[in-house]
Amino acid sequence: MAKKKNKLSLAYQPVGFVLGWAGGTLAGMAFRATWKAIRHEDDAPDALDADRRWGEILFAAAVQGAIFAVVRSAVDRAGAKAIERSTGVWPAKERGGRD
Repeated sequence: MAKKKNKLSLAYQPVGFVLGWAGGTLAGMAFRATWKAIRHEDDAPDALDADRRWGEILFAAAVQGAIFAVVRSAVDRAGAKAIERSTGVWPAKERGGRD
């Protein structure tokens, strides 16, 4: 079964890439919508906005980071569960805890 798992991990890499790209797109859309709801602004500040304060920039970065982390984890987990359901094998290398 170890050979099958290694082959599946390699086969999952392109799927993981596509899921990562889609997740990044979804996270970007979610962040823009969240920022507009929180601050009523279309554009969030970035580190090089001279007219923004440190607090605004760091708050925007924290919100964006949290959203990206949650979306990436959800997309990765959903993709792995779908592969496991269809093949019976978890697509990632073992780190302990899954057999």
